Amino acid sequence: MMKRFNFNAASKALLGAGLLSLMLAGCGSDGKDGQDGAPGEPGLTTINIDNATTLNANFTDASISDGSVSVTFSLTNANGVAVVGLTKDYDLRFGIAQLTHVVDAATDTSAGFDHGYQWQSYINVVKQPTDVPTNVDNLHPSAQYQADVEVAKSCDDCLKDNGDGTYTYTYQTNVANVTTPLTVTYHAEDTQRATLELKLTSLAVNAHFDWQPSSGMTTGIQSRNVVSINACYTCHQPDSLKAHGGRRLDLENCEACHTATSGDPESGNSIDFTYMIHAIHRGSERHTYDADGNEVADPYKIVGYHGALEDFGEVNFPQTPAANCAVCHVQGSNAPSDAALFTQEKSNTACIACHSEKPSAHHSSTDCMSCHNAESPYAGTGSAVKRHGDVLKAYTLAQQMGVKVTDIGLDANSKLTFKVQVLDANGNAVDQSFVSQSSRMVVGWDIDKDFPAYNDASYSNRRTRLSEGSYDEATKTYTLTLNNMNMPTDAKGKTFEIWSTLQACFNNGGYGVDDVQLTACSADGVRTVYIKQDPYRFVWGDTGVDDSGTVATRRPIIDANKCLGCHGKAIVHNDNGVNCQACHTPDKTLTTDNSYPGGKVPTSFAFKVHEQPGHYLKYAGLGSGTVLKTDCQTCHTADGIALGRDAQRVWRYGDTTNGGAEIWVSSDAGACLSCHQQYLTDSGKSHIETNGGILDGTSADDVKQRAAETCNTCHTPAQLLQVHGN
Repeated sequence: MMKRFNFNAASKALLGAGLLSLMLAGCGSDGKDGQDGAPGEPGLTTINIDNATTLNANFTDASISDGSVSVTFSLTNANGVAVVGLTKDYDLRFGIAQLTHVVDAATDTSAGFDHGYQWQSYINVVKQPTDVPTNVDNLHPSAQYQADVEVAKSCDDCLKDNGDGTYTYTYQTNVANVTTPLTVTYHAEDTQRATLELKLTSLAVNAHFDWQPSSGMTTGIQSRNVVSINACYTCHQPDSLKAHGGRRLDLENCEACHTATSGDPESGNSIDFTYMIHAIHRGSERHTYDADGNEVADPYKIVGYHGALEDFGEVNFPQTPAANCAVCHVQGSNAPSDAALFTQEKSNTACIACHSEKPSAHHSSTDCMSCHNAESPYAGTGSAVKRHGDVLKAYTLAQQMGVKVTDIGLDANSKLTFKVQVLDANGNAVDQSFVSQSSRMVVGWDIDKDFPAYNDASYSNRRTRLSEGSYDEATKTYTLTLNNMNMPTDAKGKTFEIWSTLQACFNNGGYGVDDVQLTACSADGVRTVYIKQDPYRFVWGDTGVDDSGTVATRRPIIDANKCLGCHGKAIVHNDNGVNCQACHTPDKTLTTDNSYPGGKVPTSFAFKVHEQPGHYLKYAGLGSGTVLKTDCQTCHTADGIALGRDAQRVWRYGDTTNGGAEIWVSSDAGACLSCHQQYLTDSGKSHIETNGGILDGTSADDVKQRAAETCNTCHTPAQLLQVHGN
């Protein structure tokens, strides 16, 4: 009987493989591997939109065929990874506008005017006034057109997901047939702008795309790129400019909606982008004249959702003089392509927005450029560029002047004395008739610390007017003596400074004035402007300057360029740079403020800056967050908030729980209180005192004897920035 073998599946596979190997070997194989197959398509790395923590959007193409607009765009995260999964059901919106050449035709009463190119949206609605606030003046409710966007979720098949992080959207609006509520005529030769806004729970992104449909070109076409948002960030924090619930971020998107035909129905005011921005920034200085020729306030107002009034009369534009258009309209390297457009006199809108339709008692017009133009200005006046330049020229001339300090020493009564000359741009001494004799020179020492203790040498005793000294007509030199100031007993080796707050006199520009120039102070209608000159610093020897001494420098705290970038030529007073701390020392006296707990507030530089309303709008005023207090580096240098650098500094505060009674506070604790005093909790006080801080000093000496602060052990600059949300 034949014996049978049973093979399981694994055994059969192994046997088969062995037989196959023998067969191949028997065929004379050379043992080499076969050729590689053709490369496959690379795998696509993507992330779903619901998992994205960062988001970028970019248009890649756009076209218009028979009025139907189609755009392609991509979504990526910050690492460039494609973001997929977007559907119409997300908060996704699109706008479409045309850059139209606007020309007013000549009439019997007007020569007409070329306004240049203006954006006009194809999507518009009529808004009726609702929720009009009561008891508010200068509101003129009326039906208004408003530019709009279309919502992707209103169309089932307009959005196509290409599966690779790119999407195609076909607009619901046909731009070839726009007749209601406004007629907008499509021209394929004109520049078109598509806009996108996408808002997720914690993210928002905008994008725009400009192109010329007739050629498909995106460069070398008509444009209107006037201002960069980076110019806005000179003063504004980025978060403060996220409008309409945080969904609208980019200027280009703003321009496409805030068009010349758009208005606010509750106030009746224009919300054209040019008009709105200029009117807002004119703030509390915007005025007009009534029928009797009286100047009256005319602040820009609009009404938001549910009747919320936005009164921009509460805004103070920090830039002085406000006529310096170049603050926002920045030209030069990396400037927008049309940055110089503001000099080409194409917009009555900007004029009216700042100055109103009646900018003087004897002047009323909405056609400013018919007179204020460079080619044929009305007799006695000038172009807008000249008139704004007249305001600025005095500041420019004063910047070119200088103040020279010499012959520093002591008089017979041991009082500090020195000589001063005011110099013109060529270094020649200027006659006293052109310099305000009431302006002062200021002396300080211990500048590497915090200037003289206020009780030892108050600011008022450390300054002297030109009129209080003698003047040499031949050399145009003043000799000044600080009769109310006593030299410190330990003066030798200290670094001193002599700081100018001198002012030169200039004529005002305006009607019939050909040029602005240095003018005798005794003339009618002159104005004074501070001469810009760095403080003269030196080391004191036995009886005068020690030329061999090394001038000490103050620790870095603020970046003066940041202050001047927002504030311009003048901040508050004594505007020769940013030297506020020379007067507003940490221990300067208190002043009355009944709105503050306790009724007394410090006058130190730190307190005044941190509590300044313009820096405090996150919590007060309009709540715009123009400068967020918690963003320390808006004003400070990189290490300007480092603690523990001046243990001898002492602050004077008012007790918020005891009628503002004077209390003295230690160095680092006082810096914190300049923001946090009225919010300080018992636990916060305990934390400060446990770590060596003094909050209840009876005098400066008491604080110096008891303070032993260790704040900087934990609170490094990096940690402080983190806890303040930077």
